[in-house]
Amino acid sequence: MTGRITRKIRALAGLLMLAAPACAEPQPAPDGGVQSLVIGYLRRAENRTAISRLALPAENDGQAGAEAGLDDNNVAGEFLGQSFSLAAHRLKPGEDPAQALADLQAKGARFVVADLAAADLLKAADSAAGAGALLFNIGAADEALREDSCRANVIHVAPSRAMLADALTQYLLWKQWRKMLLVVGSHDADRLWAEALKRSAARFGGKIVEERMFADAGGARRADSGVALVQKQIPAFTQNAPAYDVMIAADESAVFADYLPYRSWDARPVAGSAGLVPTAWDPSYEQAGATQLQQRFERKFFRHMTALDMNGWEAARMIGEAAAHDAAGDVGAAKTYFLSKDFALAAFKGQKLTLRDWNLQLRQPVLLSDGRNVVSVSPQEGFMHQFSELDTLGLDRPETKCRFK
Repeated sequence: MTGRITRKIRALAGLLMLAAPACAEPQPAPDGGVQSLVIGYLRRAENRTAISRLALPAENDGQAGAEAGLDDNNVAGEFLGQSFSLAAHRLKPGEDPAQALADLQAKGARFVVADLAAADLLKAADSAAGAGALLFNIGAADEALREDSCRANVIHVAPSRAMLADALTQYLLWKQWRKMLLVVGSHDADRLWAEALKRSAARFGGKIVEERMFADAGGARRADSGVALVQKQIPAFTQNAPAYDVMIAADESAVFADYLPYRSWDARPVAGSAGLVPTAWDPSYEQAGATQLQQRFERKFFRHMTALDMNGWEAARMIGEAAAHDAAGDVGAAKTYFLSKDFALAAFKGQKLTLRDWNLQLRQPVLLSDGRNVVSVSPQEGFMHQFSELDTLGLDRPETKCRFK
């Protein structure tokens, strides 16, 4: 018991070093050798898309966040005799994610941060390699991964679509913007996002006055749109709508949503996939000590920290917390710790993050950003819950269909 308390004190001292002046040098653990811990990082093959070139993701989007998290782990690791490194693998088009996971395991990775599409994440989780690994989903918001297709070896760090939709809807209703015009893209992901938004509106008392589909006609999003063409197209598309307070865009495929603000027929705010956007993180966020993390990240990578980066950072820090609590190489012990009352992740969001035991989703506040500032943070005041206000975001325990496989 004394040894464990000593380890916790050393870990705390190491984490405090993150805020200490650069001249303060950590000292190596006094009790001998260093335990080397390899963390896997598995990336999707395809690039994410964007309408604006300013929104195109960096090549290391997400992975940079995980690397920053491991840097923080290594500060504490100096005092605990632990050293963390990252083994990264990006899938090639058509590559088997199960084999890629097996390759990471061959390098010693038992904890794997995964930025994969839902189908690839399930293939990896259900493989022989997945049976011996704990995956941290940082890139897939699909509700099915947390519900009908939930897996006992997948922890969901990324907020689900339901969490994002609830965060946005709570704010819109706090503003008394109850009447919503929903514009939905023609891709499967767009429809899933729309379903989450409709569910959330019904849950909190909003009203979808009309739903319209914006079909993807193909062509280059940036080169072929044309400012003049869009200026004529969007007003025509959005006119003759029933009276509404706010336009909600469901456009995960980045086809049209960014064209809606300032171009719609009616002078109404835009939210969802453009305008006011729910997100796990925003580069402008400065509360709860977040400026410190933002500046550390910018000094290291020469760019702003994205939501995917933050998801990667949180996954890496969860692994570091498990290591500091004597679960460094044991997947089962780590999961037990994450589900215990002892686990709480400090993530610069004003509240400590914990894990839902019914679907392994990380509880967390959701930021609402207009692209330049954080407008608000959900859950909103007045939305109450018997256990945690964070559980007003996403599917609650009585609603879940998760039966772990």
